Amino acid sequence: MTVRTRFAPSPTGFLHIGGVRTALFSWLYAKKHNGVFVLRIEDTDRERSTQESVDAILNGMQWLGLDADEGPFYQTDNFDKYAQVIQQLMDEGNAYHCYCSKERLDDMREQQRANKEKPRYDGRCRHSDQKAEGISPVVRFKNPEQGETVFTDLVKGEICFKNAELDDLIIARSDGTPTYNLTVVDDRDMQITQVIRGDDHINNTPRQINIFKALGSDIPEYAHLPMILGSDGARLSKRHGAVNVMAYKEAGYLPEALLNYLVRLGWSHGDQEIFSIDQMIELFTLEGVNKAPSAFNTEKLEWINQQYIQEAVPTKIKKLLLAHWNKDEIEGPDLTAAISLYKERANTIVDLASHLQVFYSDTFEYSEKAVKKNWKDNSAEILSSVKDKLLALDNWTLENLSSAVKATVNEFEVGFAKVAQPLRIALLGDTNSPSIDLILELVGREFALKRIDQALEHFK
Repeated sequence: MTVRTRFAPSPTGFLHIGGVRTALFSWLYAKKHNGVFVLRIEDTDRERSTQESVDAILNGMQWLGLDADEGPFYQTDNFDKYAQVIQQLMDEGNAYHCYCSKERLDDMREQQRANKEKPRYDGRCRHSDQKAEGISPVVRFKNPEQGETVFTDLVKGEICFKNAELDDLIIARSDGTPTYNLTVVDDRDMQITQVIRGDDHINNTPRQINIFKALGSDIPEYAHLPMILGSDGARLSKRHGAVNVMAYKEAGYLPEALLNYLVRLGWSHGDQEIFSIDQMIELFTLEGVNKAPSAFNTEKLEWINQQYIQEAVPTKIKKLLLAHWNKDEIEGPDLTAAISLYKERANTIVDLASHLQVFYSDTFEYSEKAVKKNWKDNSAEILSSVKDKLLALDNWTLENLSSAVKATVNEFEVGFAKVAQPLRIALLGDTNSPSIDLILELVGREFALKRIDQALEHFK
């Protein structure tokens, strides 16, 4: 049997980190078993579903490289099929109309809570054919009242629910549109073999299994992933970073780094931290998924992203930087060389852009903190001496540049920093940089002399 998994987001908000991890695990499982990964947009909640959210989901999946083998499919295209399924359940005595008003249901639940009972539908309309004038009924599934529903979760092991604790859930709203639990018949029609999703759906699973049984359908295997928590132990929310996944692109994360972080967020293979996509596919198993929740750690994500930036070829990083700056090309020192010089200092593309911006802008500011600490009474004299030695160079080579700086150190009989730091301030406005001779080699003669003249004038 061909393995078929699916990712089925609801377009009622952006694609966030929890959804991405679910999509990734489903995608990896399908690829691992040479199967099929299906993308299904569960948009039957027409009041809350938006095209903006659909676009955010599709754009996020595309950026991450989690391409679907089939889809996207939209549930709103299947309303006729859902109506047929609802009618079948009604005709076979497995569903019924419910005329209970919202007020009655609210009172019922309030009384149950007062009695310290689990709130659930009391089955009033299950045993009555009486209609209520002026009320458009919902349709409820007639859940078995006896026995147990047992399934083996591929992550959590055997799980058992007593059917008596499962109330008769609504499968069609009063306007005839299907609810979430009814639309799982798409799993049947799409021949989904493994449903991989968050463990907030565990309570839905026995109800869906009973619907499958009532329809005489094969039941897929289920794997429920533990939730992702914030660093404070609370459920991951927007304040922890659970925003539109495209915000991570804007923040300068590489998609493969984000996927690497997420695959380790609840799954492990020994102590290995860095995985290529091919390694993820080869090594991923549902048996390796942790049963306990995982905590989202931005520092760990940044560390992994930094590893990917360091290992990436500069031409790839160049493309990302130009996109960040919204430019096709940029004038100034060789960008590829600048990337090679600075990429170990950056956690994200945005960090790297911040480091490199000074090389490609005519205007920049001198760091007040760096100046206060490193610009001394004789710094202008030292800088003028460095300038004279640079002007005298026939060849702008790393060896000659290093010699010019060292000669100035010897001339003034000071520590190396007394020369290098004012020179850094002149060239970059700050003192945080790689070796000063490497900076001089990168920027070139014209750039260096111009910036030194500007600094001498500024601090005169």
